[in-house]
Amino acid sequence: MTGLRRAFGAALLLFLLAPAVAGAAPIAAAALSAEDSATLQRIALYLNGIRTMTGRFQQTASGGVSTGRVWIARPGRMRFEYDPPNPTVVLADMFYVYYWDNELKQTQQISLKSTPAWFLLRDPIGFTADVTVTRFERSGNVIRVSVVETAQPEAGTLTMVFTENPLILQQWNVVDQQGKATTVALHDLQFGMALDPKLFQYQDPFHRQ
Repeated sequence: MTGLRRAFGAALLLFLLAPAVAGAAPIAAAALSAEDSATLQRIALYLNGIRTMTGRFQQTASGGVSTGRVWIARPGRMRFEYDPPNPTVVLADMFYVYYWDNELKQTQQISLKSTPAWFLLRDPIGFTADVTVTRFERSGNVIRVSVVETAQPEAGTLTMVFTENPLILQQWNVVDQQGKATTVALHDLQFGMALDPKLFQYQDPFHRQ
C-alpha cells in the first residue's frame, strides 16, 4: 500500500482529473484591469518562449513532500522523475500522460488534453476564450494567475506563480474538484538546451508479454 500511495500522490502532480459533474456551477472570471491584461500578455509571451527546460522540483501534497527532476519540451512533452525512495515516473508525450510505479510495476494513462497540464504544454499558450482566468493577484514582486478550461472547469484549477521582475515561473498549484491541492516549486532551472527525444517516448517499463 505504501507504493500505491506514492503512485497516487505522484499522479496528483499535474495530471489527476476530477470527474465531470452534471450541472456544475458557472465559473466566475476575474475582473481584469488594462494593466492586468497587459501583464497576462507578457506572461503568455514568456511561456511561449520556453521551448525546452530542465531543473529540479519539490512537490508538496497531502501525502507529504517529494523531490526530483523535471524536463519540458514544448509543445506537449514533459517528464518528472522522483528521487528515491519514490519509485514514480510521470511522462507526457504530446498525446497522453503516463505514470508508472517501478516498485509496484503498475502503469496508468490518461489524455493530456483533459488535464490542467495542457495549459503549460500547448502551443501557443494564450489567455484566450477557451481559458478562463479566475484569479489574478499582484503582491510585491509576485504574480499569481489561476486558470481553468472554460469548457470543463471541473477538470481542475491551475495556479501559476511568477516573479515579476524578472518574469520567471516559480511554481504551480493544482486543486481538484474535492479541494485537494498539489504544489510544485521549481529551482535550478535551465532553458534552451537540446533534450534527448527518448526522454518523452513511452515504452512499457515492465516488458509485458
